[in-house]
Amino acid sequence: MLRSDRMMKAVVTTGTGGYEKLELRDVPVPTPGPGEVLLQVLAAGVNNTEINTRLGWYSSSIRQGTGETGERENPADGGWNSATPFPLVQGTDCCGRIVAAGSDGDLPRIGERVIVRPCMRMHGFGSMKTVWLGSDFDGAFAQYVKVPAHEAFAVDCDWSDAELASLPCAFGTAENMVERAGVGKDMRVLVPGASGGVGSAVVQLARRRGAKVIGITSAAKRDMVRDIGADDILTRHDDPVAILGQESVDVVIDNVAGAGFGKMLKVLRRGGRYVSSGAIAGPIVELDLRDMYLKDISLIGCTAWDEAVFPNLIAYVEAGEIRPLVAATYPLDRIADAQEAFGAKDHAGKIVLLPPS
Repeated sequence: MLRSDRMMKAVVTTGTGGYEKLELRDVPVPTPGPGEVLLQVLAAGVNNTEINTRLGWYSSSIRQGTGETGERENPADGGWNSATPFPLVQGTDCCGRIVAAGSDGDLPRIGERVIVRPCMRMHGFGSMKTVWLGSDFDGAFAQYVKVPAHEAFAVDCDWSDAELASLPCAFGTAENMVERAGVGKDMRVLVPGASGGVGSAVVQLARRRGAKVIGITSAAKRDMVRDIGADDILTRHDDPVAILGQESVDVVIDNVAGAGFGKMLKVLRRGGRYVSSGAIAGPIVELDLRDMYLKDISLIGCTAWDEAVFPNLIAYVEAGEIRPLVAATYPLDRIADAQEAFGAKDHAGKIVLLPPS
C-alpha cells in the first residue's frame, strides 16, 4: 500500500483561459476509498474535451468552432455537465496499473494493467445522467488517479500503453454512435473528420460491421484514411451532394457540423440517420426542417455511453479487430505543446501524454 502522505506530479487546470491555466504541481497522491482503486497512470490521451473545458467552449454563449475559441472569462455554463469544478486535474483517457485498492475484494487486482471507462453512469444505465473522468472529477493528467473499481477494465493484448490510452474516449464515443445508428452490413456510412481520433475510430468500427465507409478528410490524409478501412474518400473541399448525390447514404456520423451540416442531410436517404457527439467546426448550424421531416430523418445525439460499448471495445481489442492511431507522445510537463499540436490538426489519430514514472 502506498503511504498516504506521498506526493505526485499533476497538471492542475486552475480555471478557464489559455495555457497559463495549466500548472504542473506537486499534489497528494489520492487515497482510494471503498469500491475504488488507485492507478499509476501509464499514459493519458489528449482530447477536444479537455481543451474545450479549459476554454469554456460548452457555454451556450459560444457560437464558433472549437479551434476558433479564444481565452475567455469563466462562463458559469462552460463545463461539460455544469460549472467545471476548478481547480481540476483533467485527463479523460487513462491507461494505468492498479497499485492499491480501497476494498479487500479488489486487492487481487493489484498489478493489472487497465483502461478506464471515462463515461460513468452512476445512476445506472436506465438514466442518461453521466459523470466523466477528468471533467467532473480529477482525471489522468497526473502520476496517479483513483477511480471506481468497476470502471477499470483489464485488457489482454500486446498494445503499448500509449495505444491503450488512445482507446477509451475516441473509440468509446465512436462505438456508441455506430451502435445507436444501427450500422450494419452493406450500409453506406459517411464520416466527416475521418482522420481525427473519433473519426478514425468510426471508420474502423463501421467497417468492422460490414458497412461501406466514405471518409471526409484533408487531401494530405487521404491515404491514411483509406489504409484504416475507408472505401471512398472525399476531401473537405469537395461537395458531397455533387459527388455522392442526394439520398445516397444510410448514415452520417458527424462530429464536425458547422457550415457543412445542411449537405449532410441532403445526402441522407429517406429514413436515414444523422448521429453526432461533437461540433468541432461550429455548434450553430442551419437546419432546413423540410430536409428532416419530409425524408423521415432521425437526428441522434450521443453523449451517455450505453452499457455494451466498453465491453465490446475490449472484445474487439483482444480479437485483434481494431487498432488506434498514435500520432505523437509528449511528456506530461509538455501538455501545452501537446494541446497546441492537437489544435493545429496536422496530425492523424491521437496525441498521448506520458507521466513521469
